[in-house]
Amino acid sequence: MHYRKLGKTGFEVSEISLGTWQVGGKWGDPFSHETADAILNKAVDSGINFIDTADVYGDGESEKAVGRLVRSRSERVYVATKCGRQLQPHVNEAYQPEALRKFVEASLRNMQLETLDLIQLHCPPTEVYYRPEIFEVFDRLKDEGKILNLGVSVEKVEEGLKALNFSNVTTIQLIFNMFRQRPTELLFSEAKRHDVGLIVRVPLASGLLTGKFSRETTFSPDDHRQFNRHGEAFDKGETFSGVDYETGLAAVEELKKVFPDQPNLAPIALRWVLMFDEVSCVIPGASKPSQLESNLSAAELPALSGEQMDAVRSIYEQRIKPLVHNLW
Repeated sequence: MHYRKLGKTGFEVSEISLGTWQVGGKWGDPFSHETADAILNKAVDSGINFIDTADVYGDGESEKAVGRLVRSRSERVYVATKCGRQLQPHVNEAYQPEALRKFVEASLRNMQLETLDLIQLHCPPTEVYYRPEIFEVFDRLKDEGKILNLGVSVEKVEEGLKALNFSNVTTIQLIFNMFRQRPTELLFSEAKRHDVGLIVRVPLASGLLTGKFSRETTFSPDDHRQFNRHGEAFDKGETFSGVDYETGLAAVEELKKVFPDQPNLAPIALRWVLMFDEVSCVIPGASKPSQLESNLSAAELPALSGEQMDAVRSIYEQRIKPLVHNLW
């Protein structure tokens, strides 16, 4: 495992880390703490030291599993969680300092921890980034020892750029992958200038970039890849990176020609993300230990060649960019 600095947090984190949206099992299945424990412990055994969760994952069960792991291990494991998505309706007006404070305190109780290494605003509406009082409450929480760092999880490049104006923002979590390349144009360089760490989520475009899906692939009714393709439940950019499924399949076929010796494109897609030095870590999910093993194998791959990077860029420019580039 290789480690990178997570911006001004000062943390040295595993470049391949773990997101826990589905750590309790497959989409739509009941949360399995047995599955979660197996994945989480294997992650730490493999050198992963940064785990991203949220209070809404598994309705709080993911946080409980992560907290149990941290308390049971002697290794230093950095915990990042998120707050805000519990607000109903999830609108700008619902974001209030006291509500966010209560969410942080609830996460601490869920995980049975005294301090959160990183708390992130969980994809709030864009208007929230123009309200200093929302960011100031986290300074109070830091003074009280309840958090060490504040970060933001964003949907749009604009939101990430605005977040950089707040000096207490230490990290930005964003969607970045072969099908979502806009962040490289400005956000990456600005984050580096502000010493803000970049945490990459959805690196496999909800599984599209594994190369294992086809027109015949089916998803359960409770899987967001079935019910959120057009943003019915939340931002459609979280599902297949906002790429139309058929378009994504066609682009993946082109990618397979660039990497003909790779039966599983997932490690290649993760290695592509890590080719960008501005990235602190990538947090692919895993619903079973074998998926974690696939993700970890990316750390062993050599750097992609200039020709391969150019080919990926060309496929994006021709097939994906006109459809998604300016949306996020």
